[in-house]
Amino acid sequence: MICDNEKKNTRERVRFVERWQVVAAFLVVYDIITIHISYFVSLWSRFDFMFTRIESHYLDSYLSFITYYAVASVILFWMFRLYRSIWQFASYPELIRIIIASALASIVHSVVITVFFERMPLIYYFGGALLQMVFLIASRFSRRLILFGKTRYKSGYGQRKRVMLIGAGAAGQMIIRDINTNTDSEDVVVCAIDDDSNKWNRFIDDIPIVGGRDDILVNVEKYKVDKIYIVIPSADAEDRRDILNICSETDCELKQLPSIYQLITGQVSAGELRDVSVEDLLGRKPIDVDLNEVFQFINGKTVLVTGGGGSIGSELCRQISNHGPKQLIIVDIYENNAYDIQIELKEKHPELDLVVLIGSVRDSRRMFEIFEKHRPEIVYHAAAHKHVPLMEESPCEAIKNNVLGTYKTAYAAMVHGCKRFVLISTDKAVNPTNIMGASKRLCEMVIQSFSSKIMEGKASEIPQLFTHEGIENADKDGSGKVFQDIDTEFVAVRFGNVLGSNGSVIPLFKRQIANGGPVTVTHPDIIRYFMTIPEAVSLVMLAGTYAKGGEIFVLDMGSPVKIDTLAKNLIKLSGYRPNVDIMIEYTGLRPGEKLYEEKLMAEEGLRKTENELIHIGNPIEFDADSFFSSLKKLMDMSYANDSDIKKQVAAVVSTYHPKQDDLGQ
Repeated sequence: MICDNEKKNTRERVRFVERWQVVAAFLVVYDIITIHISYFVSLWSRFDFMFTRIESHYLDSYLSFITYYAVASVILFWMFRLYRSIWQFASYPELIRIIIASALASIVHSVVITVFFERMPLIYYFGGALLQMVFLIASRFSRRLILFGKTRYKSGYGQRKRVMLIGAGAAGQMIIRDINTNTDSEDVVVCAIDDDSNKWNRFIDDIPIVGGRDDILVNVEKYKVDKIYIVIPSADAEDRRDILNICSETDCELKQLPSIYQLITGQVSAGELRDVSVEDLLGRKPIDVDLNEVFQFINGKTVLVTGGGGSIGSELCRQISNHGPKQLIIVDIYENNAYDIQIELKEKHPELDLVVLIGSVRDSRRMFEIFEKHRPEIVYHAAAHKHVPLMEESPCEAIKNNVLGTYKTAYAAMVHGCKRFVLISTDKAVNPTNIMGASKRLCEMVIQSFSSKIMEGKASEIPQLFTHEGIENADKDGSGKVFQDIDTEFVAVRFGNVLGSNGSVIPLFKRQIANGGPVTVTHPDIIRYFMTIPEAVSLVMLAGTYAKGGEIFVLDMGSPVKIDTLAKNLIKLSGYRPNVDIMIEYTGLRPGEKLYEEKLMAEEGLRKTENELIHIGNPIEFDADSFFSSLKKLMDMSYANDSDIKKQVAAVVSTYHPKQDDLGQ
């Protein structure tokens, strides 16, 4: 079977070589004949197209020289690659080569025949050169012209998908030509839009430019547009978002050219267009991270990621693996997720020293065992319960897992020589109205209190909550040596909703659309900040390089997005009409949910970093000792499953504003 395939491939290669050689041979014969014809017709025209009137000395000179000239011209044309180009895709460069080659040949012809044979009539020189060039161009470009005609007019416009281009620049012209030369294309471009008013009411490759972005909707109706191709690779995120929002008001299929890179590298074709994604509607530039700085920070170090099987944790593991860690340790309570990321990283990075462990951050003995054995230098703490409604029903679990899990992991890191501890936080920690957000604010307070005690040289005053006798006891010998020279830097990273993460609204909407609806939105006015998983991970990793201790890093996530608008746009991008094909159903705010999220508390303020999209919130002052005492009470109440746990949380987190019903009042 293998031999048969090899023979088949060989025959196909031979046929391909023979085919272009046959075409080249045909062109050689064609050129020789048309060169003879060009100069003879020019000489003939000088004598009113009457052969008997041609003076014999002119005819003898022509006959004596023309064949030698034709052969020499063919050699010159070969040097200019006029027999090796793929003329189906002939364009401006090929045209220039034809003109130059033909002009050089004609000059040589004029000089040689005049010097060595006869001074010929002027029309012989100029007419022959012109006809020769016309024949050359016709033979090379005729196929493209035929293809253009077939593509443009085959089956009529009515049976093809009518396309509007947004962008009448170089990329737009390339897309038009790509569609026109593709005989299998089901598309036909019928109009173009460009914000440059100088282009309005003009044409690009015979396609009318009908106006700017404000004219999109009216021309979609006028030209009965089925598809909209956005080909403005240099547009910034805000312009792209505005245009996409206008286009999403139509029923048209949307595609766009991803970036200016395709234009620079020449990868501009209809095949390079991609579907418009929800991320395109966020309207801001992706966060720009200096990965060299991250590489220098992680390279050669032992790194631990808690919750490493989750959406954020697994992406952290992928990025860390690309930066040459000495060892990567993944800890997760959910074995399936841990197994999946383990298999993926082993396949992509067989050289990586990877350790995957099952364990809970709530188990201080397990955390001490892991830190004692592996001594990680950097910890990314992503393990957490994050579902707002579920935590409202199980508030004690939010405290056990999020707050005490963070505390126990942070304590184990501190007493085992960890240099950096990065907490994954959320904008729901700002003025929280739900227990999940309040628990994450408590987590931030944990790392801030740890940081302040370490900076004061009082690490020994940090209580080791829920201590069992045994391996996890930090000061086993009672000497206090374990608390000397502690220099762990604790930092929190706060960001908004992550597109595509487990539990995010986008996968839910997609499932609902796939099932035919309805799409459920809690409230028509609810808004959220969004970011992508790679952005979130980049921020977390960069925070690790910037940390000095106690900071809360905040990403400038641009303008918040209305969830109702996001749902409608996602329905349109899926090819349906909101509230016609797919219904939108408003279910009411869930327990603990608020209409909008905030990135910072008013008291915190902002400081700039080296990256303009990353800021540092100045920490709110609170008494660490009182906080530790309150936390001990929270721990006891949570493990007792006390129904008044929310009251105690509200007493500790002054910015927590739950409903009065939640407090039992």
